[in-house]
Formats: sequence, structure tokens, C-alpha cells
Amino acid sequence: MTNIPSVDLADFLSDDPKRKQKFINEIGKAYEEIGFVSLKNHFLDDELTEKLYSQVEQFFKLPVDVKRGYEREEIGGQRGYVSFGKEHAKGKKEGDLKEFWHFGQEVDPEVKLEEDYPDNVIVNELPEFNKVGMEAYRMLEKTGIYVLRALALYIGLDEKYFDPWASNGNSILRPIHYPPITEEPDNAVRAGAHGDINLITLLMGASAPGLQVKNREGEWLDAIAGEDELVINVGDMLERHTNNKLRSTIHRVVNPPRELWNTSRYSIPFFMHPRSDMRLDCLEECITEENPKQYEDISAGEFLHQRLVEIGLIKK
Repeated sequence: MTNIPSVDLADFLSDDPKRKQKFINEIGKAYEEIGFVSLKNHFLDDELTEKLYSQVEQFFKLPVDVKRGYEREEIGGQRGYVSFGKEHAKGKKEGDLKEFWHFGQEVDPEVKLEEDYPDNVIVNELPEFNKVGMEAYRMLEKTGIYVLRALALYIGLDEKYFDPWASNGNSILRPIHYPPITEEPDNAVRAGAHGDINLITLLMGASAPGLQVKNREGEWLDAIAGEDELVINVGDMLERHTNNKLRSTIHRVVNPPRELWNTSRYSIPFFMHPRSDMRLDCLEECITEENPKQYEDISAGEFLHQRLVEIGLIKK
């Protein structure tokens, strides 16, 4: 079924210390070796998943001029609609063959942040769209916090080290539509080879295959989660913070065989970002004589800005 390790969140949540440690060891080892796992027994149930996919498909079927009315270029597409071909992989000039939407954090009223997040964009044509999107956002955020707790323990930190940074963090839920391919792509793919910017990414099962990850030998492997599992991978922020102990693996979404060009593909990743004022300086626990400090000190906000420029969503 899959070329990536499968782990069970129920082990981590159990009252059995051996099961909890088993999960910590399994996910930590997987993230050191390939940077990807598939996770079962997360908090996103089938009913909510089906509702979200239904709403997402309805949105992307709206007329192009209606969708473009929800585009917010002045904030680099951090919220609302981003039109076809606008984003590209770092170092690549061809735009990816996709359009997408961004749901962002809605901060608890009593929380004071260093910077304000943009407001979410409300879709007038679909009264359930934003409600369902934010329900899924909360369940994926909750799942991600428990994964980060396991990784904190694996690294040798306090279990809740990431909690204050990930709660009310600058996370993004991105429903993506890869439209049917109507002509020979000019060196473009549905998503070019890239590493994610954030701490971790939680990916709901896509409507069609295509996700591939690159192993240490440079081979591309299909990343296929089991039924009802999430694919969860390490992002560049976490790789940097752990001084390359945990790996942000290069991955891509390849074009389907020509006979399937007339089909759409839908995918919904949750990019778990910390608050912008989190320091990504290399952790002392991850610096050794064999692995000296690899990166300059930087904040999450500074790093995010750099990468949004590199992938074409904001101008310098």
C-alpha cells in the first residue's frame, strides 16, 4: 500500500508508556530517515473529510471570474484564492499546474500576537464553505500538535515545547485543484520538486495518485497512505530548527499518464506554521561534534518571507 512508514496516533495517546514510547521511536526514526509517515487514528473523521471535499469541488467549479474576485495579491495570496500557474517551486520558472485556496488561523480573542494575521476570505456563493474549512483546520491542527509533542520528546525537549508556538500559529489549510491537462505541458508538472516551508505538513488523502518523495539514494517513491490515514512530513523550518536531525524531504506531484489527462485531482494539505516570533535557531540538543551548527539564526517570520519571495507568491 505504501512506501512510507505507517504509525498509529492511538499508541501515543494511550495510557501505556511502552505504546507511547513506541510511537515516539517510530515517528522519530522515520523522520530521520525519509521525513514522511502515514498516520492512522487522527482527529479528522470521514464525515468531515467528505463535507470538505464536496465544498472544495463546488468552489473550484465556480466561474473563473468569480474565483478571481477572491484573489488577494496584496497579501501574497496568504488568504483566499490563488489562480492557476501562479506558484512555482523554488528555483523553477514554470508555474505549477494548479489553483488553490488558503484558509488561515483565526486567533483566540485573548491571545496577543507580535503580528496580526490577515482575515479569512468569505465565499458568498457557498454558505458552508468557510465553516467546514475551519472545522477541518481545527482537527488537523489538533493532530499536528500531538505529532509535535512526540517529536519534542524524541529530540529530548519538554513534551509541550512546541505548544505555545503551534497553538494560534500561522498555519494554512490549502485545498488544491489540479485541473485536467488540455495540452502538452511545457516542462511543467502539477507540483514541482520542493521541500515544504513549515514545521510539518498534514496531507489528507488526495483524490488521485501523484505524490512522490525522494529517498536518500535519489530515487522517487510513490507516497500512498493507507485508507483513512494522513500523510505527514517534516518541513524546512523543523529541519532547520533540529539542525538537520529531522529531514525535510523533497517531494513532487507528477502529471498523470496521458490517458488520465482529462481528470481533475484534488488535494488538501495543512501546513503547520508556528507563530512568526518563534526562533528557528538550531537547538542545542541537535548540535554535536559530528553535526555542528548548520544554519544562521532566524525567526519563523523572517524565514517565511524569504521563501514566499522564492516561490513567487510575493515580490521582493
